[in-house]
Amino acid sequence: MSKFKLTEEHLNELKKELEYLQTTRDKEVSEQIKEARSFGDLSENSEYDEAKAEQGKLYSKIAEIKNIIENAEIIEVSADDAGVVGLGSKVRVLEAGEKDEEIYDIVGSQEADPMNGRISEESPFGRALIGHKAGDVVEFEAPEGVLKFTIVETTK
Repeated sequence: MSKFKLTEEHLNELKKELEYLQTTRDKEVSEQIKEARSFGDLSENSEYDEAKAEQGKLYSKIAEIKNIIENAEIIEVSADDAGVVGLGSKVRVLEAGEKDEEIYDIVGSQEADPMNGRISEESPFGRALIGHKAGDVVEFEAPEGVLKFTIVETTK
């Protein structure tokens, strides 16, 4: 079983979501099923079918979150890594030919959200940044060609 690299913050968010799904949301779906059953013949009852499908999605989501929590590996940031890009780093970069700097958080794949500046360490850009420090120039292959970035600053 593979490990899921997560920040402590994201792990806590997942635990809260799991608690909500197992309590509040499960009761809501159970009520939907109960109400749909009251409509009569289940063989031609689309409300019942929809409620059962929703229950299936809910249980699948609960199982997925449980798996992530059970196999979570918390990202540890050590003082020895200060100044070197790694999991948990915040990196300020400047793309070659651009004027505006961009800031990215390097996170595990479960937390990646590139549109909001959260880059997975498994992505091509994330892999290119890992292990480098301020002043280094990194390159990686992207769909539009090779991109080149200068690391301006990195913090943990």
